[in-house]
Amino acid sequence: GYLRDLRKLYQRYGYEGSFYGHFGDGCLHTRTTFDLESAPGVAAFRSFVEEAAALVVSYGGSISGEHGDGQARGELLPLQFGPELCRAFAEVKAAWDPENRMNPGKLVEPYPLDSNLRLGAAYRPREPATRFRFPDDDSRFSRAALRCVGVGKCRQTQADGVMCPSYLATREERHSTRGRARLLFEMLRGETIAGGWRSEAVREALDLCLACKACKSECPVQVDMATYKAEFLHHHYRWRLRPRAAYALGLVHWWVRAASKAPRLANAVARNRWTGSLLKALGGIAPERRLPAVAPRTFRKWFETERGRTGRGPAAHRPVGREGEARRVVLFPDTFNDYFRPETARAAVEVLEAAGFAVVIPPQVLCCGRPLYDFGLLGLAERQLRNVLDALRGEIRAGVPVVGLEPSCVATFRHELPNLLPNDQDARRLSAQTFTLAELLRDRLAAGDGFELPRLERRALVQAHCHHRSVLGVDADRALLAGLGLDHRYLDAGCCGMAGAFGYERGEKYRVSMACAERALLPEVRRADEDTLIVADGFSCRSQIETATSRSTVHLAELLHLAYFGG
Repeated sequence: GYLRDLRKLYQRYGYEGSFYGHFGDGCLHTRTTFDLESAPGVAAFRSFVEEAAALVVSYGGSISGEHGDGQARGELLPLQFGPELCRAFAEVKAAWDPENRMNPGKLVEPYPLDSNLRLGAAYRPREPATRFRFPDDDSRFSRAALRCVGVGKCRQTQADGVMCPSYLATREERHSTRGRARLLFEMLRGETIAGGWRSEAVREALDLCLACKACKSECPVQVDMATYKAEFLHHHYRWRLRPRAAYALGLVHWWVRAASKAPRLANAVARNRWTGSLLKALGGIAPERRLPAVAPRTFRKWFETERGRTGRGPAAHRPVGREGEARRVVLFPDTFNDYFRPETARAAVEVLEAAGFAVVIPPQVLCCGRPLYDFGLLGLAERQLRNVLDALRGEIRAGVPVVGLEPSCVATFRHELPNLLPNDQDARRLSAQTFTLAELLRDRLAAGDGFELPRLERRALVQAHCHHRSVLGVDADRALLAGLGLDHRYLDAGCCGMAGAFGYERGEKYRVSMACAERALLPEVRRADEDTLIVADGFSCRSQIETATSRSTVHLAELLHLAYFGG
């Protein structure tokens, strides 16, 4: 009955609201489409809340069913308790707090419920032009900064989920998703925080954000702090020098391409005590970190020699799988699995061929630009994505699937690409046509044409990359591992702490990185027996585990290769 009456009240005021919460306990939450940015809207809000409170009381309910009364309900308490009890509240407070210094304006002589609004009729935030388009937030950064409603799930301290690793490490509000969102809101309002994009207070708060994207999925309202951080840094450092790590780590694609011309020399310089220390100091890299070794032979060189197939549009091959034909698929050789871990990409090729696919790679060296986002290099990142679209346009328009091995690169095509280029049809197509290896093989199994997975009677611990969990989802991976017969367990360890370039940076970032890893991940890995496989798809996760423990890791592609071919 209460819900029916409440819906009638919504209809009378022209509001819409989603009901959620603890229905079994009769405790209801709702997000309501109030207009809190105009004087008539605020007046309607006040009138609605007064009637809604009276409705609750008429059913014998409480206007504060779970949380405190606060400023939003203090003025309404006489409806629930009556004038006599409210006078008693005032007498008790006066006895213990005669100067009214303790939490004034709440239960006794409360602020009006329509005062001190976060928005209000005078709310006029800055509406800056942005590189990301924020299509889910009316294409307004100010609307994106308003997403957070203060639930505080980012402040959880138990071990389940990923959000929010920097808060778990520091326990400071400004390093929570909620704290950062509030600072961005205040920056755009311009009253408490001056300086706009140049604000050092906002930069300091965002600096320890690992850009894990956990808030994108675990936050009830999907605050996407990784994107907000990239946008902020883009403007904060525009026309100014950036920290050294931005050039050393953000431009890793170009550095490693150059190093691959003489990999032995590059590795010798990086591993030498003196020259390696100098490189780290120049690049703002933590001296405790070991620089990853450049492979003696890139994946692309191996593929062109052993397979000789590069994607040059649908005219070269029939793109769809007819009966008895191999299904064409583009394997995207990301920077990490091309130059640092080519064995992973080689394993993926052989697994895909065993599953009935004809594998091609792009005709030129490409990069999705993922490391650039961490430092706000959005102009360069957008150019990298446009290069990808130009190189793969024929394959994209022919509907050929694109398979990525690095979760953060797949997430870039799925999420950053349509956010940067929302009106580009090929960008939308590529976003929809990009798959993880597990997703592609799951769909192959679902086709029901006799394809089966091999068996692998082993034990494994699985560390899911943050972007894999948050943007892509791991259901396909779970189904595939179960289909292999693998005795496996997903670690509920949260973020590994490396988070792309984050864990390589010196100082506080390195310390936060290790604190994240030591919270659960590294102890779990160290406890595992030697026969247990450590499965991790993310290059950063693998680097963190292998540099902090004596254990090696395997990618899903290598795990499947082991199941197919042994070794």
